[in-house]
Order: sequence, then structure tokens, then C-alpha cells
Amino acid sequence: MLDIIIVGGGPIGLACALEAQKAGLQYCILEKGCLVNSLYNYPYNMTFFSTSERLEIGGIPFVSISVKPTRNEALEYYRRATLSNHLNVHLQEEVKSINSRDNVYEVITAKATYHTRYIVLATGFYDRPVLMNIPGEGLPKVTHYYKEPHFYAMQKVVVVGANNSAVDAALETFRKGAEVTMVIRGSEIGKRVKYWVKPDIENRIAEGSVKAFFNSTLAAIYEDRVDIQTPAGIVTIPNDYVIATTGYQPQFDFLRKTGIHLSDDEKLRPDYNPETMETNKKNIYLAGVVCGGMDTHSWFIENSRVHATMIVKDILKKENQNCQ
Repeated sequence: MLDIIIVGGGPIGLACALEAQKAGLQYCILEKGCLVNSLYNYPYNMTFFSTSERLEIGGIPFVSISVKPTRNEALEYYRRATLSNHLNVHLQEEVKSINSRDNVYEVITAKATYHTRYIVLATGFYDRPVLMNIPGEGLPKVTHYYKEPHFYAMQKVVVVGANNSAVDAALETFRKGAEVTMVIRGSEIGKRVKYWVKPDIENRIAEGSVKAFFNSTLAAIYEDRVDIQTPAGIVTIPNDYVIATTGYQPQFDFLRKTGIHLSDDEKLRPDYNPETMETNKKNIYLAGVVCGGMDTHSWFIENSRVHATMIVKDILKKENQNCQ
């Protein structure tokens, strides 16, 4: 039997494993995809907003060429941190269910059954896009995951959204020769857009190189066109591809099935003690961005790394009390 099972092999899951290892606890990470799966699915050319030292885990230095590291540098850093510390990671092993039996949790995956006293859910939120729920969203021409721009060269592209992912996709595809139209729900480019990128997209829109419909939503998608709901009514434009950067959400069904309470409002925040990160389910903890529910911009790697030390500290306190 293990002391801790960590569900999720992202940066915060790895941070929890490093802390557990330092404390001499028996643990394993169960990750349904590849190592740091969410980062792997980031755009190929992405640069982090955070500096490299703010992405460090376990006190392991993160050295990058520039002040702000790239996706590839982050993948290399977290892989080396995992290998050099011999972390116990089970990849491509999805957790199907968690059951409580006599103060022990039974964790059933697609490959095996495990037993543990404590569980840390560090499942992130990048696996499930927020859908637009409009006609045509399921067409092959639609993606919620933008990777790189070359594929869209000389194509008519609609980018839905106004934050970092949308702006990066719009600028990169435009510079590869795409005819780019942005569909933006609000009246301006998002305030969270990286400060060195925001003037670029605003200038491209102002000069007409990138077209933008503000205060608008995508209404329907067809094989060769899209309908845009604008303040002036429906506008139909020719279209080859739609990049819908509409955001992502945690696995709420999995949290509910595990027994974790969610708030009754639209935020769906999980119930946990902010001092220990323990949820309403005894000995089950949350770590990382999953803590924010639909408020996915409240937690990042840099401000949730501390969850690892908080959780292991609380577990060690409980273990010491049990020994007395």
C-alpha cells in the first residue's frame, strides 16, 4: 500500500512527488497522458509569461536562454527533474474511479488497482475545452487546440477569443499568410494578454491586416463559411478553419464522482481548506489550477507550487499524530 497517490503528472503533480520523496513517503504519480501533458499540448512556439525561476519545482534550478522560457525549455526542464530524481511516474494510465474502504482509498485505473491512505488531485484543467455549443462545432475544420501556424498558410482562418492563446494564434497564422478574422465577445483585446504582444495585435487590427468583430460571437460553422453574430446582425464570411480558443475547464464529473463538493455558482469551485489543501473528503487534497474551478486564471504554476509543501506538511502532521 502507498502513502500517497498523486493524480496528474503536470508541474504541480511533480512538485508534490518531490516533496513526498523528500519526506520519505511512498508515492506514485498516475498520469493519463504523457509527462506534463498540458504543457505538451501548448502551442509549439509559446513563451511563458512567467520567468524561469518562478516555474521551478523542488528547489531545482530552471535555466533558460531568455528571461521567459519557451514551451520546449519547460518540457526539457520538467523531464530532467523527473528523471534525475527518479520520480515514480506511471504514464498513459488514466484513473477511472476512487473508492473509500476502511480508511483506505482504492484507486482503479485502466491498468491496475492501487491502495493508498492519501490522494492528491493535481489534474489541471487543460484537457477539456469550453464548448461554444453552436451548429458545426464538431466539424473537422474546428480545433480548440492551436499548435503551430504553417498548416493555416494561405487559408481563411477565424480565431475565437481575445486572450493570449487567441492573440498568439491570430498573429502567427497572419504572419504565415493566413487571412485572419478574430471574433471577440468583449469590446477590446483581453487585459491579460502579454504586455509585449498586446500592442502588436492592436496595431494589426487598426491597420486592417487582421480583421476583428468586437462584441460578437460565432453563431454557426459550415464547411465553407461561418456566421458571426455582431451588434449589426448576422455577418457571413468565407472560412476554411476555426481556431476556438474558448478556454478550458477541470474534470468536474471526476471531482463530483470522487465526492468533492463544488460551489453552487457558475465558478464551480471545489471545497477545500486553503491552509492545508484538504477537500471535504478526508485525506483527499487538491493542488494546482484545479482549485479554481471555472476561474482558471486564479492559479498558475508560480503561485500553486507551494501547495506541494502545504499538503505534505499536513500529511506528516497526521502521520505523527497517528503514531502517538
